[in-house]
Amino acid sequence: MPTVRDIRANAGEEPITMLTAYDAPTASIVDEAGVDIILVGDSLGNTSLGHENTLPVTVDDMARHTGAVARATDDALVVADMPFLSIGVDEAASLENAGRMLKEEDAHAVKLECGPHTVDLTEKLVELGIPVMAHLGLTPQHVNQYGGYPRQGTEQAAAERILELARAHADAGAFSLVLEHVPSNLAADVTAALDIPTIGIGAGPDCDGQVLVVDDAVGLSEWSPSFSKQFGNVRREMESAIGEYVSAVESGEFPAEEHSHEEGELEDIY
Repeated sequence: MPTVRDIRANAGEEPITMLTAYDAPTASIVDEAGVDIILVGDSLGNTSLGHENTLPVTVDDMARHTGAVARATDDALVVADMPFLSIGVDEAASLENAGRMLKEEDAHAVKLECGPHTVDLTEKLVELGIPVMAHLGLTPQHVNQYGGYPRQGTEQAAAERILELARAHADAGAFSLVLEHVPSNLAADVTAALDIPTIGIGAGPDCDGQVLVVDDAVGLSEWSPSFSKQFGNVRREMESAIGEYVSAVESGEFPAEEHSHEEGELEDIY
């Protein structure tokens, strides 16, 4: 089982693999495949709860799904995403919300969508024994500020700001950094500048690891971002299987004799 220390020490070494999972069956499959880190992402708002974005996801939502994933995981490091307004508003509430994921739901670490306001918080969390994975670049909880999900760090000042914040969070004790939807050359520069590993999503090949939303990776999503890749077509398989089930019930082929049991000693009751 990789630990936070193992992941931190892996900067510049073997590529780190990370996938999201939101439920126990998926977590079990991801874990058995040998993925290093399972992220219980607040993307469950889109993938599992039917929301248009991640903003409605609550701390209770994250706790419930984190616990389900942790109970089904034996080897991977489980990281809980902290949802919108669960951190950064009040320090005491931030510490309590993050600590709950470890204390009650058995996560090993938390992920924060970062900015200047999370540098001191990262240091405090780490001091209390709550490992922090930082997240810079495109931070989806800022969707209303961005007006969508545009690539970040495309101008010099913005790129320098991302590097500055990356260094600040590494200095504050973060054990890794997610870089989302930034130019690959910026991601390469950030990776070279840090002594903690970077994990990219839409950030090119030079990060120390990669992460995808599991629904995108297995082909369950109706739509996937351009920087993602479908490694299967689970949606098509499910559509086929469910369609065959409907046809079998409607035609009377299911249930067949082998799917039923008749009790010989039971008398007619009408």
